[in-house]
Formats: sequence, C-alpha cells, structure tokens
Amino acid sequence: MPVTTSGASQPEASTTRAVTGATIMHTATICHHEPTCPPPDAADRYRAHVLASHPEQGWSLLCNGVIVFDDLGALLPDSGLLPAQSR
Repeated sequence: MPVTTSGASQPEASTTRAVTGATIMHTATICHHEPTCPPPDAADRYRAHVLASHPEQGWSLLCNGVIVFDDLGALLPDSGLLPAQSR
C-alpha cells in the first residue's frame, strides 16, 4: 500500500471519472495474496478475498474487483453484469 506523508497507509490508487452524468470508480487492483485470487473472468471468481463488506446494503467488494451481491449476482470490473443465481 502507498504511504502518505503522515506515514499512514492508503489503499491502491484509484481514479474517478464522470461518464454521462454518472461517477464511475476504477480501482487498480493487484492481488498480493498467496495463492493469488482468481481473476474476475474465472469461474471461481467468488473465491477472491473480501476487501470491503457491507452486509447492511447487501454487497461485498472482492480483491479481484468484483462486486458481489447477496443473491450472488455480480458486477465485474469491466462493467459486465452477472445475473442473480438461484439457490
């Protein structure tokens, strides 16, 4: 993680850009886990480590950039969408 001038750690670099009125956050993710987390296009993408969990809102951000919802639907880093899974 990058370190600020105060010595505090910061998450990986991110950029925000406006596209047709919506704000899109793109985060440069590099997995430092051993073994590395599966890429977002792999069938086992859900096995990646959780970076941020918001159960009160029903979603989690995985290390590979995938946003997973409680119904197992997902948003991929390339703006792809996976529909909810039936349980």
